Amino acid sequence: MKKLFTLFLLTLVVSTQAQTTFNYDVVLTPVTVTGLPGLHSYAFGQHNGKWLIIGGRKDGIHARQPFNAFPNSQNNTDIYVVDIATNQLWSASVNTLPTGLKEQLQSTNMNFYQDENSLYIIGGYAFSATADDHITFSNLTAIDVPGIINAITSGSSITSYFKQISNDNFAITGGQLGKIGSTFYLIGGHQFDGRYNPMNNPTYTQTYSNQIRKFNIQNTATSLSISNYEAITDVVHLHRRDYNLLPQVFPDGQFGYTISSGVFQIAADLPFLNPVDIKADGYTVQENFNQYLSNYHSGKVGLYDSNLNQMHNLFFGGMSQYHYESGSLIQDDNVPFVKTISRTTRTATGALYEYQLPIEMPNLKGAGAEFIYNKTLPHYSNEVIQLTDNLPDTFIIGHLFGGIQSSNAAAFTSNETDLTTADASVYEVKLVKNTNLNVQQINGENPFKLKVYPNPTSTKTINVQFDMPYATSVNYFIASLDGKIEEQGDIEDIHAGTTQMKFDISAATTDVVIITFVFDNKYYITEKIIRK
Repeated sequence: MKKLFTLFLLTLVVSTQAQTTFNYDVVLTPVTVTGLPGLHSYAFGQHNGKWLIIGGRKDGIHARQPFNAFPNSQNNTDIYVVDIATNQLWSASVNTLPTGLKEQLQSTNMNFYQDENSLYIIGGYAFSATADDHITFSNLTAIDVPGIINAITSGSSITSYFKQISNDNFAITGGQLGKIGSTFYLIGGHQFDGRYNPMNNPTYTQTYSNQIRKFNIQNTATSLSISNYEAITDVVHLHRRDYNLLPQVFPDGQFGYTISSGVFQIAADLPFLNPVDIKADGYTVQENFNQYLSNYHSGKVGLYDSNLNQMHNLFFGGMSQYHYESGSLIQDDNVPFVKTISRTTRTATGALYEYQLPIEMPNLKGAGAEFIYNKTLPHYSNEVIQLTDNLPDTFIIGHLFGGIQSSNAAAFTSNETDLTTADASVYEVKLVKNTNLNVQQINGENPFKLKVYPNPTSTKTINVQFDMPYATSVNYFIASLDGKIEEQGDIEDIHAGTTQMKFDISAATTDVVIITFVFDNKYYITEKIIRK
């Protein structure tokens, strides 16, 4: 049974951009590309206005029955080139490639990043004839984007435009790949081997990365290799997959990324709501802001206003634990398909805000789609579009392609996955100046507070003071600096208002103890305790 809750605890206000200035309407216009099939969860690159589309799936959301989940007959076995300006389409089969390439490049949820003319693809999940099973591939593949586009459009052989190496650290699906400076970042995701089933029966093994994996790539004319590999582990906050990775320009001018939402929390089969910021010098968990809309991987784009030092992120459809109905924010813990188009904004002070836009997706679609940004616009090296004074009042920021479309918001939980399909739609996305724009702002502040003392401590217990706006569940995790969870549990009988308790940290085996409290399965507060 679908669970619906109207959120009265969230303060909803109508804003006219009192704290941000993003005075644009979003306009979606359908574009026809004859012959382009429906696809979702694919990888892409682009060059000179042409798109390169690789992998993904041709069916809808995966079935709940293990024998029917991720059938290889629905793998995308063609590489497509799209000229969006002329609506032309070309293709070439991966079946002409060596086995290692052929198997990986028809997988789903690969981690990918285009660096100049090279598209790097890591991992992905699909049936492997070599392994005689569904696996997460442990490959890093480098693709010469202009070279393979020219080969496919001219009908030439594509074999020479790939390099591939294997490394167990690359066996990741459902994560994201990015780059800061000269360093690549493989963030989150999981290794999933075997056939999915919803009952956790032993038809598969699953291991979350819980990591940010950093490395350099050496890609020469004749070889491909990596160096300087290191991993940062946080088993609580980085336990995420199928999220949106947002390229960012932070208020201090640094380039980096924000992990937006993702699934699943350790103590609850629900999405994370709080983001995580990643910079070259480390990562920061944002505990004072929750993003309620757009919880699953979808098309997204970042736009930066240097005059106001504001970073804006747009999200298009997908699946979400929260959505609006008749002006009320609804919580649905089944995380249904939604039509939502939303925005988050980071101001010059670092404050984060979330807005529901007045436009929606045409249908329940967008999960597993990609936004292919307009490279002719001024943009930064990390693909963030520059909102400059020289832009016209109406301009194209890019295109949305593919994803999963459903005729029923609850198609997955109701075991009606046949009501979902891979979407072949392409939408041109414009921004149109509107200085009178009204948008719905959502209060994403964390209303829970706590204090821990003494810190440092020489005892096996500390004092914790909880300030609770309402009585709810409280979970905790005790972890070490290397990311190992040493104890987890629930705290009972905490009432609304102020409560104090003695908290036992004797399970900790290190001098630095990291304690995370989770309130109401959505608000996170982490404290670092020093033991003397």
